[in-house]
Amino acid sequence: MSGEFAAAGDIATGALIGRAVEPKAGEHGAGEDAHGVCLNCGTALIGSFCHACGQNGHVHKTLTSIGHDLLHGVFHFEGKVWRTVPMLVTRPGGLTRRYIDGERARFVSPLALFLFFVFLMFATFHSLESGTDFNFDKTPATRAEKLAKLDGEIASTQAKLNRAQQRIAQGKADDDDQGDIVGYQATLSGLRVARTSIAAGPEQGRTEAVNNLNTGWPALDKGVRKANENPELALYKLQSSAYKYSWALIPISVPFVALLFLWRRRFKLYDHAIFVTYSLAFMMLLATTISLLMTIGAPAWLYGNMIAFGPPVHLFFQLRGAYQLNWFSALWRTFALLIFATITLTLFGILLLGLGLME
Repeated sequence: MSGEFAAAGDIATGALIGRAVEPKAGEHGAGEDAHGVCLNCGTALIGSFCHACGQNGHVHKTLTSIGHDLLHGVFHFEGKVWRTVPMLVTRPGGLTRRYIDGERARFVSPLALFLFFVFLMFATFHSLESGTDFNFDKTPATRAEKLAKLDGEIASTQAKLNRAQQRIAQGKADDDDQGDIVGYQATLSGLRVARTSIAAGPEQGRTEAVNNLNTGWPALDKGVRKANENPELALYKLQSSAYKYSWALIPISVPFVALLFLWRRRFKLYDHAIFVTYSLAFMMLLATTISLLMTIGAPAWLYGNMIAFGPPVHLFFQLRGAYQLNWFSALWRTFALLIFATITLTLFGILLLGLGLME
């Protein structure tokens, strides 16, 4: 149950962080008009909120107000999510264009939505992995079974070799015995090498390769050796780095999108940043949905088609609506973005390996 509680906590935290990034976003302030001065900046109040710093004129100072702030942050944020997510899925281009053009009150901002779905995705992964036990010794071909089979083959080949040598010693050999002896000896040599390798296990070979690793970056070499000594800790660090540095996908991606519109000066870096952030938010939601479908045993064709066609179809319609492109212009930019996405993920993976292994 700890995994489920942790997942719920992560989702609530994501909503609160999203709310912190976007505290008002055009919402009308509730409550009676306050009078006096703002407790934050000292400005005379003329309404429910301070017109200078934006703080609520009525400040609660009770224990129940803490719980109220928590629920208010989560549910008011999620109320806007239910208006934003359907458009993100079905009309991503329209959502992006409307937000860029200034419609902010009805929709969750792209950064807040991105942060929420990052938390949701990692919370889902954490919950699904909590009961997973990767025990490779349960496979039918265990190391002990392989060794027993090799021992039997070695004993059988050795017995054949002994009989052939005995026939030669007794003068009863035929023309084939000498050739058989050479073949048996070669077979025995190969079987013994295989047995030695399996008995030592893959860990020994991997350890030797890691110990001899020299990338020219001492900190990275040290991190790889630590990862080899404790793979579980290394995996945890990589997951933690992916969680903490997921925001880096935005600045890595924006220049690639800008390259596609170099000759269209009316589109600025701000437009590309909004496009990228909403697109990444959808990809996080898609990854979460696919993980849940795989967990509940949904048909492979369903999530297979979502993996294959979900990203390109969404990119196409988001490009077409956000930048008001015709079909051909949106289509070739979609293929270009898929290539750029591969480069972006590669750069992000290198960043994770460096940061995760060197921490």
